[in-house]
Amino acid sequence: MGRPFVYLVLIAVLGPTLAYANQAALDVAAPFEIKSADPVLSGDIFQKMDVMETLVDADTSGRLRPGLSDRWSVSPDKLIWRFHIRPNTRFHDGTVLTAAAAANALNWSRDKKSILTRAPISTIAAEGNEVVITLTSPFAALPAFLAEYRTGILAPAAYAADGSVKAVIGTGAFKVTKLEPPLTLKAERFDGYWGGAAKLPAVNYTSVTRAETRALMAESGDAELVVNLDPASVTRLQSVNRVTLESVSLPRVMILKLNIGSVFFDSVEERQALSLAIDRAGLAQAILRYRAAASQMFPATMSGWHNPGLKPLAYDVAAAKAAFAAAGWKPGADGILQKDGKRFAVELLTYPDRPELPLTAAVLEQLLRDVGIATTINSTNSSEIPAKHAAGTLEMGLLARNFALVPDPVGTLMQDYAPSGDWGAMGWNNPEFTAAVKKLAAEGGTDAEKSALAATLQAELPVLPIAWYQQSAAIAKTVRGVVIDPYERSFGLKSADFIK
Repeated sequence: MGRPFVYLVLIAVLGPTLAYANQAALDVAAPFEIKSADPVLSGDIFQKMDVMETLVDADTSGRLRPGLSDRWSVSPDKLIWRFHIRPNTRFHDGTVLTAAAAANALNWSRDKKSILTRAPISTIAAEGNEVVITLTSPFAALPAFLAEYRTGILAPAAYAADGSVKAVIGTGAFKVTKLEPPLTLKAERFDGYWGGAAKLPAVNYTSVTRAETRALMAESGDAELVVNLDPASVTRLQSVNRVTLESVSLPRVMILKLNIGSVFFDSVEERQALSLAIDRAGLAQAILRYRAAASQMFPATMSGWHNPGLKPLAYDVAAAKAAFAAAGWKPGADGILQKDGKRFAVELLTYPDRPELPLTAAVLEQLLRDVGIATTINSTNSSEIPAKHAAGTLEMGLLARNFALVPDPVGTLMQDYAPSGDWGAMGWNNPEFTAAVKKLAAEGGTDAEKSALAATLQAELPVLPIAWYQQSAAIAKTVRGVVIDPYERSFGLKSADFIK
């Protein structure tokens, strides 16, 4: 079956999402589905597409900078923060951005168990042209939390009386003209943008989960920006003259999440044995096609958090078998480990939004079989991981976790490991670690304090780091100004343009 036939099938299935680009709009293709109009659920996409903004922004190095708040301050006792609203800023419906509108959006976000529930906030209110956030205890990380996509600011008209979001009415360089979850977002230039009108007349976003389909869109010119390319697609597109390939290292790690409350992983020795069974270097080279084996949780690019003094996580099948034996696990007649009549058979949950995850799961299945663990792979919706965590039924989950959603990594640590979180530790409780994370969030801290957290994670392995990430993207040579942001906040669309 030739490529032209496959392409015709794709057009029939996806319809207008594969229409040839006419240069009137820049088309973006990525694997992530739009869950709803609510920033708490899909604000990462709205932020990247420059339709929604936050009070605080961050550059491509993770440094905080003014956003919808042009300046902020904190009281001497560190309990009252004031965020001054940028003047002459309008929402896409023409209404003025006020402190009251921003406070309203933040309060709705807080009510929905967003990142703000992790901050010691007493009240969020408007006073004149300032949003005033009162804390119950000092929290130095608050500005970084207000840069996270779930704190995106929408107009009062975007919200129903119960706080549900009816429409995406933001302040960004582009205003939404069409939103059809889970696949499509269309937006046109907002000429009243406070930062100056964008050069592009319009931008479109299409969620395309299959990596090979996204690569085909880049190759054919049906998308000017295609992100999250798998290694096979990168190899294929290297010979395509119409695109430029770019890759950046990310503060993101692939992890194997464990239910530490289960009989399989309730001791450090069992988790260390499991870690020894994983050939990270071979797996990263085979699946990701670059040297990305995670020797610890934080990659070297995360200055201060990476601990160069740690002994790297190793691969040693003999040592893994010996460690399992010492923990009481013995091979049964079929070679699968058993203890107290319990067979070491587990479900590994993952999701295809990131195409490398199911492939990695398949390799892990064989690696774990080599030490006597029977693994059943369930590749499903990513939402099943937090859902099964909440239900207590998750056994293992393979996922990618971004430490830059909040520009300060302490924000992700608070969500995942202080003491637990849907995407991080499950059943792990280390009071000293939790206290150290909360101290960093409240007061800031030294590099030594940050790298000490890496040492604790390495010693106790509440999750198993597998690989560090790079972001690969294909950019049409007809476009300039697109940004591949290591912190994955922006595509740079408000400064991008077609080359005439």
